[in-house]
Amino acid sequence: MPSRSFTRSDRISAELRRLLGGMVHEAVRDHALPSVSVSDVEVTKDFDMATVFVTVLLPESAKEVVKALNELAKEFRRELSKTMRMRRVPELRFRYDDSVDRGERIDALLRGST
Repeated sequence: MPSRSFTRSDRISAELRRLLGGMVHEAVRDHALPSVSVSDVEVTKDFDMATVFVTVLLPESAKEVVKALNELAKEFRRELSKTMRMRRVPELRFRYDDSVDRGERIDALLRGST
């Protein structure tokens, strides 16, 4: 019998990513922020903290967007506590995911060298 490939933290991360994706989309629309998407969620082993990585359509506005999302984090957490079946929903920290920017930069360098 194969062992489980997903740990509890993986399942919680996936569920948070799914739920927060919709919440962030609504917050972007309600607060007139640039387009944002949730790219990943990492939960600590004790489930006290979740780091939510977001990508922004306009990278120059990333700091402003992350600041606004961190200000809304308590509201998101409250909403998550109503929908998730967990004793304690992790505290949310939003961070900018610059992997897309780095990928585009590498791609541009590779195209320039050929």
